[in-house]
Amino acid sequence: MSPPGVCGGNDALRGVGIGLRARHYREFLDSRPRVDWLEVHSENYFGQGGYDLHVLEQARADYPISLHGVALSLGSADGLREAHLAKLKRLVDRIEPALVSEHLCWGAFGPRHFNDLLPLPYTRAARDQIVAHITQVQEILQRPILVENVSSYLQFRASEIPEFDFLAEVADRSGCGILLDVNNLYVNSVNHGFDPADALHAIPAHAVSEIHLAGHSAAGDLLIDDHGSRVAPEVWDLYVAACSCLGPVPTLVEWDTHLPPLEVLLDEAAMAARISEREYA
Repeated sequence: MSPPGVCGGNDALRGVGIGLRARHYREFLDSRPRVDWLEVHSENYFGQGGYDLHVLEQARADYPISLHGVALSLGSADGLREAHLAKLKRLVDRIEPALVSEHLCWGAFGPRHFNDLLPLPYTRAARDQIVAHITQVQEILQRPILVENVSSYLQFRASEIPEFDFLAEVADRSGCGILLDVNNLYVNSVNHGFDPADALHAIPAHAVSEIHLAGHSAAGDLLIDDHGSRVAPEVWDLYVAACSCLGPVPTLVEWDTHLPPLEVLLDEAAMAARISEREYA
């Protein structure tokens, strides 16, 4: 992996990054670990001051940053949360990240937030609505965003469009990019019984600007996307296929629960780097 800050400048992402989490703040402040870039959850930095924002600004001086949102609720039927979007706009203007991303899901209705990434019915009406919401976000932020495929544990009978055809149509109609979560793709392929290779071929390669890798757990026959362990061998295999299919794409190792020492995340990132460098060679 490249030394910190050597990725085409702070305005471009290349190589492999990891998520910046509070447990590892001090190590990043003190020793600038070797990693190509960092990603943070946007909502953790919505305050106008405080230690978290201080650490992010210090990291921004040394690494390219990607802002990854989890609560904008692009798919809500009653529209976007304007207060939330205003806070995101303020953070984007302050940090000037390389990328901004959100999820293809909903998680709020009226005043209620469900603290979850809930799946959409893949219908034409839902497609048109989420395209309008993404367009609104991009106009306010004055930049394109990336939209990520989510893990899911049910499917809607009303769905009319396969999940990754739906994602491709959303990207084409809104002009947004795609954040391909390879772990979520694998989890859904097991939970819903489809071939993940078919989904890879449905994704427009030119639209994919970031890849996520993460761990999952099993609950009987169901896989749960919990970001609490090393990347599974089957997900590494799918990542190899994604690299071959999509070409060079900045890749992030996500780890949000049962956080290990930083060395474990860096080891996973090094694995991703070896695979991507081999496949792109």
